[in-house]
Amino acid sequence: MRIHLFEFEDLHWFPNSIREGGMDYLRYFLNAVEYYKPVAPLLSATLKKISENKVVDLCSGGGGSIEQIYKELSVASGQNISFVISDKFPNVNAYKFLKAKTKGNIDFKDFAVDATDVPRELKGFRTMFSAVHHFYPETIKAILKNAIDNNAGIGLFDGGDKNIFTILGIMLFHPIAFLICTPFFKPFKFSRIFFTYIIPFIPLYTVWDGSVSILRLYSPEELLSIAKEIDNNSYIWESGKVKNKFGMSVTYLIGYPNNKSS
Repeated sequence: MRIHLFEFEDLHWFPNSIREGGMDYLRYFLNAVEYYKPVAPLLSATLKKISENKVVDLCSGGGGSIEQIYKELSVASGQNISFVISDKFPNVNAYKFLKAKTKGNIDFKDFAVDATDVPRELKGFRTMFSAVHHFYPETIKAILKNAIDNNAGIGLFDGGDKNIFTILGIMLFHPIAFLICTPFFKPFKFSRIFFTYIIPFIPLYTVWDGSVSILRLYSPEELLSIAKEIDNNSYIWESGKVKNKFGMSVTYLIGYPNNKSS
């Protein structure tokens, strides 16, 4: 059963300095545990299948997921792929850091990008990591329809197992991780230190949002059903689950044009 409680990150009035603090933590955490590494072969195979060498990441948050995918695709596999990250609330400081760190191989957009209405000039295979649970089914349909209308492939990837043990793990592990790891996050921000150690808004909101995210998760079957409601002919849809080295699950939905349908 999916329960769609609110997340602070989604609220327009929520202070951006605190929102970005949580995003910075997630970027650090996702990279440290190589959370999305097991989806790299799926994405690599899809890009080769449709002869695409550009990835446009939507709802990028702090950019941690796409940094991991960049390492796997461009560095490990040797594929020559360009990456652009974007968000409705762009974390520009983090994006500048990633662009410098990857010598420009990960570029970014510094203006708000709505996943349901992506600018036409942003061409390439669209990805979303740790984001699809934020949306109601009708919004997911709009995101998929916008990709189809632009003849763009799309991959939705979301991590987590929907059970009480995952939520307890978030509540117990992440506050400790914040206290230990925050000084190592880059780029350095005084606001991150203040709202972690003095007034702990960043850990509190991140733990709440992380717990709610688990309740909001979609199953592969639910995502596939939503996709086929939009288009069950001109696109090929694949869904399923993979696990990373720590046994954490990643749900995915991948869609791309079916050239044989025309």
